[in-house]
Order: sequence, then C-alpha cells, then structure tokens
Amino acid sequence: MARINTNVPSLIAQNNLNRSNNDLSTRLQRLSTGLRINRGADDPAGLIVSERLRSEIKGMGQAIDNSERASSVIATTEGYLAEVADLLNSIKSLVVNSANTGGISSEEVAANQLEIDSAIESITRISNTASFAGLQLLNGSLEYVTSGINAANIAGVDVHGVQFGTNSSIAVSVEVTQSAQTGALFLSAPTGALASSVTLEVAGKLGVQTLTFVSGTALSAVIAAVNTVRDTTGISASLRNGASQLSGLYFNSTGFGSDAFVSVRKIGSGGAFFQTYSAPGGTATQRDTGRDVSAIINGALATGNGTTVSLNTPALAVDMDLSQSFATAVSGTPSSFRITGGGATFQLGPSITTTQQVGIGIQSVAASRIGGSSIEGARYFLDSLKSGQANSLLLGRTAEASEVLDQAITEVSVLRGRLGAFERNTLQTNSRSLQIGLENITSSESKIRDTDFAAETAAMTRAQILQQAGTSVLATANSSAQNVLRLLQ
Repeated sequence: MARINTNVPSLIAQNNLNRSNNDLSTRLQRLSTGLRINRGADDPAGLIVSERLRSEIKGMGQAIDNSERASSVIATTEGYLAEVADLLNSIKSLVVNSANTGGISSEEVAANQLEIDSAIESITRISNTASFAGLQLLNGSLEYVTSGINAANIAGVDVHGVQFGTNSSIAVSVEVTQSAQTGALFLSAPTGALASSVTLEVAGKLGVQTLTFVSGTALSAVIAAVNTVRDTTGISASLRNGASQLSGLYFNSTGFGSDAFVSVRKIGSGGAFFQTYSAPGGTATQRDTGRDVSAIINGALATGNGTTVSLNTPALAVDMDLSQSFATAVSGTPSSFRITGGGATFQLGPSITTTQQVGIGIQSVAASRIGGSSIEGARYFLDSLKSGQANSLLLGRTAEASEVLDQAITEVSVLRGRLGAFERNTLQTNSRSLQIGLENITSSESKIRDTDFAAETAAMTRAQILQQAGTSVLATANSSAQNVLRLLQ
C-alpha cells in the first residue's frame, strides 16, 4: 500500500532510534561515573540494598577509627602507670632499707623518708596531670561513681565495667552465702595449764617457729608466746572463753581464705597429752585451712578470695573488699549500693547499641586512693607513708608501710594488666574483625552498584552501531515516500 500522509516505517525507525539513543546515553553515564546505579530508576531494589551497605561501611570505618583512638588512650594511660610503678618500686627499696635499723642511722632513715615523700608527691602529680587530648586519665575522671556504700559492710569497691543500657544508674546487691573463715585448731586444757613439757612446731602462711614449754605452763603464757612470733608465722592464739583458761585455746591463722592455714604439732618425745582438734568436740587433726567467702552479686555467684569477692560479667565487672564482720557472718540480709555514672565508654561497633559499646573504669592513682589496707582495725592508703602520717618510717612502722605499699603495687600492676588485656583482646581484635567485615561489605556493595566496564563498553558499542543503523534506516524511511511520485508520471 502506497501512502504519503502517514509514514509508518519512519515512525518505527524513529522509535527504535530513540531507544538506541537512550541506551547509549545510559551506557555513557555509567562509564563516566563508574556506577551502575546512578538513580533509583536504574535498579530500585539494588539502590535500597546499596544504600544500606554504604551506611554500614561508613559506620564500620568510624568504628575502626574509634578502636584505634581507644588503643591510643589505653596505651597512653599505661605509659603513665609504668612511671607510677617505677616510683612505687623505688619506695619499696627505701622501706626495706629503713627496716635495717641495725645497719643504718636515724639520719639515713630520715633521708629515706624525704625521698618517699617526694616519690609519693610525684605519684599524685602524675595522677593529676596524665591526659590525652584534654581527657584526664588517672585523676578519677574515668572511674565509676558509686553512692550509698555501707562502709561497715563493704570496705572498698573497684568497678571495672558496667553496661547501663537505658538506665541512668545500676543497683548492686551483695549477699554473703558462705562466711569467710580462718584456719583454726582447738587445744583442750581443762586445768588451764600444760600437763607436761612439750615442744611445738607452729606453722602458718608466713613461716614456721618452734616453741618449747615446761610442764604447768599457763595457757595465757602459751598464748603470749605464740602471739609474739605471729608476724613470722601468721598464727595467733586466744582463749576459748575469753578470760577463762579452764576450757582451752584456739590457734588461728591471721588471714582468711583457702590460702591461709594453721599447723600445730608436737615434736620430740614429750607432750603425750598434746592433741589439737578441728573444733571443741571435733576430730583430731594437726592442720586446718581457712575458707574463702562466697557471695551473690546481683543474682550471680561471685568468686571469693579471703574476704574479697569478684564478679566479671558483660553487665557488671567489680571487685569488693568486704569488712571482716560482714564477710564472716551469713545474715541473709544483702548490702546494696548504686553505680550512678562515670567510667569510659568506647563505641566499638557501627551501631549505637549497648552490645557494641564497652565500658571500662580507670580509677585514680593518687596517693590517697591506692594501697588501701586494713591494719589494726583502720584502713590506710599510700599517703599514710608520708612524714607525719600513721605509717611514716620515722615512727618505725616499716612493716605496716610495706603492707600498704605491696597493696599499692598490686593495684597498679593489676590495673596495667587489665588495660593491656582490654587493648589486646578487645580493641585490637575488634579493629581486625571490623576491617575484615569492611572489606567484605565494600566488595558486596561494589558488585551491586559499581559499573562493569567490560560489559558496559560492549553494550555501548552495540548501542552505537544500533544508533548508526537506526539513523540510516530513518533516512531511508523518510525518502521512501518519494517513490509514490512515479505513479503520477
């Protein structure tokens, strides 16, 4: 059929040419941007997934930066603590030197005391000045804040980590379920005196001593002799019924817990009467071991060590030094307090959720905050070693000073170890795992959104050929109507 008004072949050629032009334009856009998806119309579902992956990539990249920043903070803190540890070790040598009263003069002791004063002041100065980009590290700014602690039950609390979640504070409840005990042996002596001469070997955690008593020695004299060497054996003695000597006496370890023990046995040929028991009316034995306290903290069983309990869970990590009266009695009544804030929170994941945040407490290492030790019913800290304080070398209290100092060294060492474990086992592993995840997610996002240049260049060549062919066909279609003129000749 020959028609002039309507050139259908031309319309078909135009339509296909438009398609070729659009296809070529799409290929050029993808090749110029390097992206397969430039707008939602290119791949709606792919765009949604790609944008989600891009969000995760950004979050993971920042989480890696956060982990590296946290590692820097922890490393800086540990560096300051290393200096504190060196100062504490210097003080230790001065205390030991001052205990050698037979070999040094009082002037040398006074000089040692001046050095100790200077070292303690330096420790406090480090505590006040240690910082990272304006963030105070060791002055207590990064330790957890507690309130409502009953000092009669809990002598000291060290909170290592807390997950607050959506709560502004966390309640902590500790209940003793098994009392702490010393090692204890009982000697029955109805007459209040030894029935015959006897030589005793008294042994404890600190050492062994041999004591010899003649027949008829009163129990009070035995107790005085045992208590005289208490510092070298770790064993004390006391009457069973207070002032009465007609029942017997107890030998007790001076410390509580499973590592404390008491051993009393006769040696030599005398003392056939001598026999110690686990308790009045109990079984005969020469040795008894103490018992660690057991407690429930917030419904979880805590680990006991003497009168100290520890809990380490994702929700709460805490150490508590229980008072002797609280740790040695099972009353059924818990002691409670609250953690109201504080601590250092590190965002280690791409999402801001509790599971992707880690909290850690870094306590102050000021001299008035470390070395807490209970001595003769009072609690002393490192600053008690300064001139004019209770455990000054000038007062001759080198043993007490050494005990406080050993506790301070232990606290700083444990803090350094805890920070090191946090950096190695939490921060470094978190950074490595995030980097692996970042690589895989980036690869997945690239497969969805990035241009495949090999495929696109092939498609562009095809579109170019179709465009050229379409243009040629359109020219032919437009000129085909001229053939109708031949019919009019």
